[in-house]
Amino acid sequence: MNLNLRNAIIHNVSGNSQDELKETIVDAIQNGEEKMLPGLGVLFEVIWQNSSEEDKKEMLQTLESSLK
Repeated sequence: MNLNLRNAIIHNVSGNSQDELKETIVDAIQNGEEKMLPGLGVLFEVIWQNSSEEDKKEMLQTLESSLK
């Protein structure tokens, strides 16, 4: 069976409202299950690809300061 995980994750959340997306993200973080990490990675990829350079810089600054 050939499963494209990235496409499956995007398909599963396509058309979701902001509240549903937030619930998905919060649930994945609060659950702390390793199996949820790929999904969060795909969502971050979508955010990154659709962000301006200014937004990317802000995300990187937030990430950097959060990891200190």
